Amino acid sequence: MPLEFLISALITLLVVVDPIRLVPSYLAITHGLPQRARRSVALHATLIAAAILVGSALVGDWLLRTLSIGLPAFRISIASEMVFGVRTGRQSQQAEQAVEEHVRNIAAFPLAIPLMAGPGAITATILLASRSEGDSMRLAILLAVIVIVLALCLVVFVLAAQIAKRLGVTANIVASRLLGVLLAALAVQYVVDGVRAALAG
Repeated sequence: MPLEFLISALITLLVVVDPIRLVPSYLAITHGLPQRARRSVALHATLIAAAILVGSALVGDWLLRTLSIGLPAFRISIASEMVFGVRTGRQSQQAEQAVEEHVRNIAAFPLAIPLMAGPGAITATILLASRSEGDSMRLAILLAVIVIVLALCLVVFVLAAQIAKRLGVTANIVASRLLGVLLAALAVQYVVDGVRAALAG
């Protein structure tokens, strides 16, 4: 059902991209920049991430076949990315480097890559695209979900200062932990699906 696919795709990308968790990284990366420059960085990063994820949705399956990489391997790889916290560690590390080294194009790196369109988001997009099974309706839904999630990221970036102030430390920790639980559950499901598919193959 298209509705079930829509809900599944939306929840998956929201959990993996996690716009709220990007707020501290965005604030650190754009620290010291004027408001206009910060908004420009947010817009450019969103467009770059959108191009990467849309490209992954459109050619990801072909790329897997070309490289002879099976979906079970990708399912397990995204699970390891989630479970072992590589994504979170990389985000904070790259954010700190951007501030310290004053990277010129912070919209592309590290904000768009790997914070927004990191390995987890790319892999999840490829997996979701493979579930469309050539159905143009499902593929269109996936592309719309990508646009929605990244548009939400843009809104979060624009309102980052207000969000961080209103949520406070406790609320930020609670939200982070809750999304972490969902992310872990999603990772376990990917492991189960990957192992099952590998054994069946």
